[in-house]
Amino acid sequence: MTDLVNTPEYSVSDLARALKRTVETEYGHVRVRGELGRVTIPKSGHMYLDLKDAEAVIDGVMWKGSVAGLSFRPEEGLEVIAEGRLSTFPGRSKYQIIIERLEPAGAGALMALLEERKRKLAAEGLFAPERKAAIPYMPRVVGVVTSPTGAVIRDILHRLEDRFPVHVLLWPVLVQGEGAAAQIAAGIEGFNALESGGPVPRPDVLIVARGGGSVEDLWAFNEEIVVRAAAASQIPLISAVGHETDTTLIDFASDRRAPTPTGAAEMAVPVRRELAERIEMTRGRLSGALLRTVERKASDLRAASRGLPRPESLLGDARQRLDYAQEALARGLTLGIERKRGAVDRLAVQLRPMALKRDIAERRQKLDQAGERLRAAQARRIRDDGRRLSALASTLKALSYENALERGFAIIQDGQGKLVRSADALKAGDAVTLRLHDGQRGAVIDGPGDAPPRPSKPAAKPKPSKPATSQQGSLF
Repeated sequence: MTDLVNTPEYSVSDLARALKRTVETEYGHVRVRGELGRVTIPKSGHMYLDLKDAEAVIDGVMWKGSVAGLSFRPEEGLEVIAEGRLSTFPGRSKYQIIIERLEPAGAGALMALLEERKRKLAAEGLFAPERKAAIPYMPRVVGVVTSPTGAVIRDILHRLEDRFPVHVLLWPVLVQGEGAAAQIAAGIEGFNALESGGPVPRPDVLIVARGGGSVEDLWAFNEEIVVRAAAASQIPLISAVGHETDTTLIDFASDRRAPTPTGAAEMAVPVRRELAERIEMTRGRLSGALLRTVERKASDLRAASRGLPRPESLLGDARQRLDYAQEALARGLTLGIERKRGAVDRLAVQLRPMALKRDIAERRQKLDQAGERLRAAQARRIRDDGRRLSALASTLKALSYENALERGFAIIQDGQGKLVRSADALKAGDAVTLRLHDGQRGAVIDGPGDAPPRPSKPAAKPKPSKPATSQQGSLF
């Protein structure tokens, strides 16, 4: 009985806090494997779940910041590995695990592969912010790469119709299973291959979309072929794969990530009604500003006009000066016309027929006299040039070698037609040509030394003939 009296008393709150400290101290870090039961994510963004096996259930809570980092969507029945710490909730007298990390059981290798691939592609610069293009504000054509069946395409079309109806092109693909990645990449590349102005309009923005699912369901959007196609897209691309908590590699390579397919449609186009309201509001503001400006300018103009002189006083002096100038101009024109008329009369006197005939006769006489003087000068010039030409011809004839030939001289040429200027240039037996004033004869050198001249018969009187052509040309 004494021990019971000495036992300290705890309040309910004290006992709950003591239990909380004990549990958190002993189980500060635990790793638990189990199956997800109830999974709830209220508006706060925190996630509450049940982690169970065949014999027990543990409540779990994951705060909003950790939920945002999940790479898959937790669903009931999914086996997971939860990592965190144990704690108690005094308000309900129960313990729970505060989950800091959650991953699918058996998917550890898959997640490791995903992280490795993410690091590799990031190192290549495929996720760099500077590669990302801006989404056009008001696209004319929207291209969608998704499954032709299911709620995704219907949600996108419905949201586009509500916000801003545009032309939509669907590239149907598989979004899960074998061959899905190749089809998704082909859809992105196919839209980029369309030419502007072609029969099929080229989209201004692309949406790659899929509903939520597990990591395995969304794995096609983690394949390199899809990520590289998204990064290489020349058309701005919005990724909308899974729900808000789902993350795939295409989200990092896309130009914009949407939490849901509906959110992607909202990012792609503005709200037409809001645009119309904004335009109307801007028009009203512009009209009001213009009206106020006009009123202000009119008021300023009226105020300024009060300080200006009257138009009549400004124009009166100018009008009077104009009248004086007009009168002076009329008088000046009259005087000018009279002066010009007098000059014309004087010229008319000079242009009378008799005066013209007399002037023509005088000019013709002067022209005849000038012609006679020119002919006389030309005759004198011709006589003088003739005399000079005759003197030059006489001088040329006196100096010509042909006169020397007429006096008995001869020109000796060797067999090649060259002049022989020295006896040493000839030897016995050489054939030479003797050129005389009346022709030429051949001869042969008979021997060395001086030989007495041979007697010859008187030569017959030569017949007149044309002189042989000389190698030396005439001077004229």
